[in-house]
Amino acid sequence: MHNLCGTVPRPALILLLVFGMMSATAWAGDLSKYRNFQLGADVPTIAGQVGASPSDAKVVARRPALIQELEWRPQPLGPSSQTESAKEVVFSFYNGELFRITVNYDRYETEGLTPDDFIEAISALYGTWEKPAVPASTVQAVYDDQEEILARWQDSRYCFDLIRSSYGPTYRLIGVLKRLQAPAQAAITEAKRLDDQEAPQRDAARMADKKETERAKLEKARLTNKAKFRP
Repeated sequence: MHNLCGTVPRPALILLLVFGMMSATAWAGDLSKYRNFQLGADVPTIAGQVGASPSDAKVVARRPALIQELEWRPQPLGPSSQTESAKEVVFSFYNGELFRITVNYDRYETEGLTPDDFIEAISALYGTWEKPAVPASTVQAVYDDQEEILARWQDSRYCFDLIRSSYGPTYRLIGVLKRLQAPAQAAITEAKRLDDQEAPQRDAARMADKKETERAKLEKARLTNKAKFRP
């Protein structure tokens, strides 16, 4: 067996390795974005791209971190010759930074497509895919709806999962910025815990406010009616 380093001149070997890495990078695709939406972008940037206002982003949680969601429906309104497979795209932000993109595909625009059809089309953008070790989700939704991760595209910084729901069936593509995925999920979990812990106190305060509002309304009516009351 010949030694490659011994048979190829050093400059030529360097060029060979460089072009080889360039080819591998190109084959891997750009996992940092979905269409023109860059993972890691801020709320005003994404809002501007979809024709929305940053104030349209819904606040999911304020503590221990700010979690926001911005919804976008790319399908054109009214009659149009343009077809759009994505029914809804949800952009999720952690402290103002885009950490997740959820693409919900239209059931009717994708009717008849097989998982292989989805994987083939997505692989043309993101390159080589892999089958997750545990494809089935351990979470079972209402009405016995189950989800399965069909394919995954990832590198050291980004990850995209193609997910099929048994209802329909329907398909979703979820892309995440890995460095923010864990802290964002931890913040969402902690926010829910705090909300559940403080729910009784909030309910009591809401009931007190409601009673005070009703009392003030009744008192106002009493004063008005008392002044004009004739026995």
